[in-house]
Amino acid sequence: MLNKVLLIGRLTRDPEVRYLPSGMQVTTFSLAVNRRFKDKVGNWQEETYFFDIESFGGLAERLGRQLSKGNQILLEGSLRQDKWENQAGEKRSKIKIVAERVALLSKPTQPDSNQKPSYEGSEFVEPTDLNSDEDVPF
Repeated sequence: MLNKVLLIGRLTRDPEVRYLPSGMQVTTFSLAVNRRFKDKVGNWQEETYFFDIESFGGLAERLGRQLSKGNQILLEGSLRQDKWENQAGEKRSKIKIVAERVALLSKPTQPDSNQKPSYEGSEFVEPTDLNSDEDVPF
């Protein structure tokens, strides 16, 4: 079976770092991905999707140090479905993306404190390969 995801988007917040009982680092963040399309009458529309991303081990360490809100990245990963029961006994699930490779595409510009953040004309940074050779712990 094939389970592969490729996305280009921007981090919506700084990565959050935590540690498993084994000591392995887990870094999580949210990625905003835009989709442009023409509607039925030919007008351009844009939708934004938000994805929860997890990374583990060495990749998580590098992502936690090198990424921040507004960075544009290329992400390669796989889908994972978490399942649980809430206190009322209802079954719940959530789809997450587990990062396998990440390339930093650009950083946001530093806006004036009075201006709304703008990423137009962002400084281009040579893609940085943040590849991980480690296995995900599940």
